[in-house]
Amino acid sequence: MPAQPCNRRSAPLTPKRTTRSSRAKSPVPSPKRKAPASKPAAPKTKKRADEASQKLLNVVLKSLDGDKAENIVAIDLAGKTPMADFMVVASGRSNRHVTAIAEHLSEELKKHGINGRAEGLPQGDWVLVDAMDIIVHVFRPEVRAFYNLEKMWGDGAAVAAEAV
Repeated sequence: MPAQPCNRRSAPLTPKRTTRSSRAKSPVPSPKRKAPASKPAAPKTKKRADEASQKLLNVVLKSLDGDKAENIVAIDLAGKTPMADFMVVASGRSNRHVTAIAEHLSEELKKHGINGRAEGLPQGDWVLVDAMDIIVHVFRPEVRAFYNLEKMWGDGAAVAAEAV
């Protein structure tokens, strides 16, 4: 019989043994695995904004109204997108006014424990303030007319036109 390779981890191959695995066949068949019990499907989107988002919306609207923002529109996004519950769109009269509105809004949010990030402050044409459940867009009137976000998201009813 020719010499067969030997591996230290397993016994050498013999005419009866043709593989190097050490699996022994058991006379008892292994039990079949059951599929895991399916959990009830969680709702994909919220139908209505929760109370905390509603309070935060009131804070945002009051801040915008106090800073003399124009054409304030709040759009309910709950159930349409998971990114936020509300979107607020407002206008400022100039670059400096838009920047001041956004900075004051960020300061007001910090007083309520929310770190609202603002983007677009150096230019002052369009400033976006991310307040967790609420996204605030502050535009110059020309830029707002160009992008027309209300039309894009406007299939949802506007929640408020001015501060509560």
